[in-house]
Amino acid sequence: MNLHHLKVFLAVAEAGSISAGAARLHISQPAVTREIRDLEASLALRLFDRQARGVHLTEGGRRLHDYAQRIFALEQAAERDLRDFAQLEQGELQLGASATLGAYLLPALINRFRALHPQIFVGLEVSNTEAVTRQLDDGRISLGFVEGPFARADYAHRLLARDALLPVVAPQHPLAGVERLQAADLQAYPLYMREPGSGARASVEQAYRAHGLEPCAGMAIGSTEALKRLLADGQGIAWLSQRVVERELASGELRRLAVADLQIERELHVLWRLGASLSPAPAAFLALSEAPE
Repeated sequence: MNLHHLKVFLAVAEAGSISAGAARLHISQPAVTREIRDLEASLALRLFDRQARGVHLTEGGRRLHDYAQRIFALEQAAERDLRDFAQLEQGELQLGASATLGAYLLPALINRFRALHPQIFVGLEVSNTEAVTRQLDDGRISLGFVEGPFARADYAHRLLARDALLPVVAPQHPLAGVERLQAADLQAYPLYMREPGSGARASVEQAYRAHGLEPCAGMAIGSTEALKRLLADGQGIAWLSQRVVERELASGELRRLAVADLQIERELHVLWRLGASLSPAPAAFLALSEAPE
């Protein structure tokens, strides 16, 4: 069925005459008459009884009128929905982030976004870099925030910030008071690390091997907060984000080791699927992550 014919039919049916329908649609009366004639021919059914003072719907016309009302109400609903979606009046935003970004950088950014767009539902899953890229590949998230190495050719990406990993220990650790250390000095003590797939773990492993050292994990933990607490045994060493340990270093709960020949820095990135068009909510969130607070 030609939807333009149907729109003309609905205008005439609701206006009550050919001339009033034409005025409503801003087209000529002959054009309206032709559209109605073509619709009736395509249906092999008379839709209006022409009378001296306008037109009246036939029984077939009344049946079609009910459908036409519903069709164009649905069309208007679709227009409203898509307009609201485009203008961030509704929708959802699914994000994935590795631990440091998810716990220490994204909450403030999400709060800023929600203040601007309170109608948008925001979901955040915190895992590790490997899991975040897998979620992007599967289409479960629109943006991924990672702190470790990733296959750059596989994703569109933008640098968010740089971060330092610091070697930290409990205050009673044998190395805590040593003023100058070499990376090789750390080998005698257990290394507490994040789980395989973590960006922090990958950064540490790469840095150690670049110095001819073999990182030997004495413990692998899937939580940065748990790692900090496990250091209380006084035996282990962990390389943790400067953002993560600022409070503990300031309070003296943890001590930074003075390792002279090994500094580990990493880049924090936001990723999205290569070649994918971002819908309005993730596009707005990405733009917000570029803007100063």
